Amino acid sequence: MVFYGSRHRYNAGNSLVLVVVVLGAFVLLTRRMCLKLYSEGLPMQNEKWISYNALAWTEAIIARPEDYAHETEFYINIIREKARIDVKTLLHPGCGAGCNDYTFKKHFRVTGVDISDGMLDIARGKNPEVAYLHGDMRSLNLKERFDAVAIPESIDYMVTLPDLERAINAACRHLNPGGLLLVAAKVREEFSENNFCYTGAKDNVEITVFENNYIPEKNPSTYEATMIYLIRIDGRLSIQTDCHKLGLFSRDEWFMVFKNAGLEVTQAPLHGAYDRFIMGEGQYPMQVFVGVKPL
Repeated sequence: MVFYGSRHRYNAGNSLVLVVVVLGAFVLLTRRMCLKLYSEGLPMQNEKWISYNALAWTEAIIARPEDYAHETEFYINIIREKARIDVKTLLHPGCGAGCNDYTFKKHFRVTGVDISDGMLDIARGKNPEVAYLHGDMRSLNLKERFDAVAIPESIDYMVTLPDLERAINAACRHLNPGGLLLVAAKVREEFSENNFCYTGAKDNVEITVFENNYIPEKNPSTYEATMIYLIRIDGRLSIQTDCHKLGLFSRDEWFMVFKNAGLEVTQAPLHGAYDRFIMGEGQYPMQVFVGVKPL
């Protein structure tokens, strides 16, 4: 769904009330589209997500790899501290556009895997030193082992507990003894609905992305992330929407899945990773689950 116009330039000085009303209408419309898909039993496959395909190019404008450095260094410190071997190689399932890899590659030999060709194209351009492969983290079988596996961004796309178990088991199969699996995740007990805003500009392109998180009453083990893209190219505005269904798991479920995979699990809080993008007041607590494979 695309709408065009070029009369007004969006910036922070425009009426917030008007923006909220218009975006609210888009969110409701997109949510109805999502509910129709779910009620018909159609899977939300990667090819349905324009964010990672037709709009993958926007990632390079709204997400600078330097902005991920502090968070990624936090993960690196955990890996160095908790692993029982000297970590030299790292597997990154769900690597997306490679923003974390921009920092990971300074410390490890990195292999990135993603299900979206559009995001892999961006990642390869950003990190030519990294080996990038197309694949699904649930069924990954590279016939190679790594000293660490990190999933800092994309585990939410495991919508069901069996999917999560498959992803964690696949990651564990790729670990050397003494190696470490790190997963950054939301915990169901802590998660709340928020609205976010991401912006970026380059040359003749200006992009604003609004994201709305919604927990369906009938299925609180999932949440919907609805994105509204406002894209201006040479002043001409296009508006596009995308809705993703994502998984929410309890703390007990996280520990159970890690332990069932044969990992010794601990957790640590992750503070402030997305707080700067929240519109209005809100909190976005996350947890880092760390599993060590016994020697």
